[in-house]
This record gives sequence, C-alpha cells and structure tokens, in this order.
Amino acid sequence: MTRSGKEYVEGLRDGRRVFINGEFVDDVTAHPAFRGAIESIASVYDHAHDPANADVMTYPSPATGEPVNRAFLIPRSEDDLSTRRAALRKQAEITLGLMGRGPEHVAGFLAGWAARPDVFAEGGATYADNIVRFYEYVRDNDLYCSYAIVPPQIDRSKPAHQQADPHLYAGVKEEREDGIVLAGAQMLGTGAAISDYLILSCIVPLRPGDEDQAISVAIPIGAEGLKIYSRRGYAEATTSVYDYPLASRFDETDSLIVLDDVFVPWEHVFVYRNLDITRDQWHRTPAHLLGNNQAQIRFSVKLDLLAGLAKRVAEMNGTDAFPPVRGTLGELAAHASMVSGLVAAQEQNSVVDEYGIAWPSAAEAYAVMTLQSEFYPKLLNIVRDLCGGGVIQLPSSAADYSHPEARADLERYVQSPGFPSEERVKLLKLVWDMVGSEFASRHQQYEMFYAGAPFLVRSRMSQMYDFERATALVDRALAGYGVEGPQAA
Repeated sequence: MTRSGKEYVEGLRDGRRVFINGEFVDDVTAHPAFRGAIESIASVYDHAHDPANADVMTYPSPATGEPVNRAFLIPRSEDDLSTRRAALRKQAEITLGLMGRGPEHVAGFLAGWAARPDVFAEGGATYADNIVRFYEYVRDNDLYCSYAIVPPQIDRSKPAHQQADPHLYAGVKEEREDGIVLAGAQMLGTGAAISDYLILSCIVPLRPGDEDQAISVAIPIGAEGLKIYSRRGYAEATTSVYDYPLASRFDETDSLIVLDDVFVPWEHVFVYRNLDITRDQWHRTPAHLLGNNQAQIRFSVKLDLLAGLAKRVAEMNGTDAFPPVRGTLGELAAHASMVSGLVAAQEQNSVVDEYGIAWPSAAEAYAVMTLQSEFYPKLLNIVRDLCGGGVIQLPSSAADYSHPEARADLERYVQSPGFPSEERVKLLKLVWDMVGSEFASRHQQYEMFYAGAPFLVRSRMSQMYDFERATALVDRALAGYGVEGPQAA
C-alpha cells in the first residue's frame, strides 16, 4: 500500500554511502544538499497517502487489494492511460514539474517490463519471474527506484570490452551460485542518493564482447560496495527559500554510481549477459513509452509554470496588454498546449497489443522528445527577454529587508503597482531560479538530453512516423496528372 512521507524518510537511513564535498555521508536526510529534495518527495508520498486523494492517486493492488500508487498501473485501455495521467499530473504539480526522476518515473519502466515478461523469458523463465516479482514488491511497498543506464564518458570510440580496464563500465565481475558480483561505474544516477533501489542496466547499444555489461538488475541503495558520487548540491549553496525557491526544494541531484564488488542475488537479476534482451527490454516492452509518457506529463507541468511566470511578470510590469507581449505569451502558451495535446494524443492513439497491454502512441511520444531539446532553451530565452534587467537588479538576499535603511530604499524603488517590494522581488527571484540560476542551467541541459542525444531521438522519430501514409499522399498527388494534364481518378 502507499506509504507516508515519514516512512519514506525513515527508509533512507540505511547506511548508504553518498559522497559529496570530500566526505561520505550516511544520513542524507540531514544533509543540506539532499534535505530539501527529500522533503519534497515526502510531500508527494503524503499526497498519495492521504485518503482524500485515493480516487485519483491510487488503485487496488491486484495482489493484495490494498491501494497502491497509480504510477505502477499496467494500462490495458485508453481509460487506464487517462486515469494514470491524472495521477501523474497531480504528483508533478506538487514539485512544479521540476523533479524529473521522482518515484513515479522508474515506476513506469517497471510496469512496462512486468507487462511483458515474455521478453525477459527469452533469456530464461526465471528472469521473467524475477521482474514480475520485483515489480509487485516495489508496487505493494511503494518504493522509490532510480536508475543508471548509461556508461561513463571515458572513451566512446571503443566498446566496453575494449576499454583499458574491463571493469570500467558497470558489469559482471564474478558469477556465484547464489548471484553475481558487479564492478565498474555507471551514470547518470539522478535521484539515486534519495531513492530506495537502483535499477542498473544499459540503454546504449552494446556490441558482441560486451556481454558482461548486458544486464538488468535491482540493487538496494544501502548495498555493500555501492557508492554514489553526487555532483555539487545546489540546495546547500542557497541562502534561503526566498532567494532560491526552486533550488532549495527540488534539486534531486545527479550522481556517478560506482560498484565496488557489489553482490546481487539471482532473484534481483532480470537480464543476464544477453545483448538482445538488454536492447529489447526498452522497446519490445512498453517500458520506454510508459516512462517517457510520465516524463512528458511532468514536462507539461513545467511548461505551464514557465508560461504562468511570464504572464505574472507581464502583469506586474503593466505590459500584458501590449501587442508584442501578448504575442510572446501566446508563443509560450502554444508550446505548453502542444505538449499537453501530444500527451493526450498518446492516449487517444494508443495501441492494445496481443497481451492486452495498452501502449501510448509512439509517434506522439517521440515528437515531444524530438522537439523539446530544441524549443525548451528557446522558451527560457523568451522569458529572459520578457523580464529584461528586472531579474538582475534584485536585492542580494532576503536579509536585505532586515536592515531598516535598505528596506526603506527597496520599498521605494523596487516595487510595482499592486506588487510591494517583497512581492516583486519574490516573483523575480522565482523566475531567476527557473531561467538563470545554476539550478536553471542544469534543467536546461537536462531537458535537452534526458531522452538521449538529439540526433538519436530524431532517428527514432523517423522510425515511428507513418511515412507509408505520408508517401501514399504523394503517390495520390502524382497519379492525378501527367504531361498531358489531369488524369482520371
């Protein structure tokens, strides 16, 4: 059943080894780099755990009948996808669309894998049983899984088995009767430091000889030998929530995962030394589509936030009725509406496979992935242009208002009709944390590359689009005329 935020936080005190600022910390709940994000995730758990939200946020577990989070739902119809979207939208709104790898993200991948155990069974029936059993365990205990599925950027000109050290990329070092031992590193463990389990696999193409890296496993974050090397935490550099309202609360952090002889029992192994299934788990199951459908629901919320900020700034500056500003707001609204429309179209055009599983429409999903890497930076610049120097000429911190002389000057010179100084500065600091701070820059990079290298996403889009339908129109056009003129139909 769903768990409370308090239960989630207590589960993080498991002796995990997270390295940041020159030291290992074993209690991330008390560390300023992670505390704000943990509190935000706890709020997500509390919202779903609240009986008042049960109808939207939960459904009965097929195993126990207890309410479980809809993020784990295996959809079997367009209606299932629609109710799933409503729940995921509510969760994303709690974190303003700014936590891309919260508990609900990998839940979609697990649901997609468990929906098609036949793919895993091609490596052996045990592996299919393992993925279904683990999915049910995580679902019924409402656990937070993160993942690391890309090898580190060491020498991309060579496959894993040709690296100078055969255990640079995460893979099998030893096979034992009771499981396997893993060594090496993997990226990009977004949210790993504050999650319960790590799903470790590989989404990039592997070559013959890379069988040691051709795996898919689940590892408790507190497992012996698992080390998480976090990037700098933006939250701990903030002076206050007022000054950095987003970075202080929603920085999920990204990490390098190092496996120093980590033991994984067989029951947590889903793919083992199998190049084909490591590749096929993403696209022969609905996992990739369900995971990215959630990501796009979350992205839609983020774009709504961006459009809302632009509208509020224009109102504050008294420019919202100016035709050029209205046009700018319209452009932001068009992009936000396009994404939400394409998400809805994934439901309307969904396909139910021979196993009774509803797959979100791939063409619309890849359309968002293809376009967002191009237009998200553009939208940030639009908001920057709308704000002008307002987001630069701001008090240094909330503490400035504690100084009587400074406060008097700020209240006189940094204000707008209907927006006294503290409210004007509060809004503009929120905008800056969305478009200009270090936290904002990370989000720009994240949205540009979260689906992979843009050229690979575009290539995948070309495979998903119905070119046969499109070229049929070309043939129809060509058949309608010749050198002699129009042809009979």
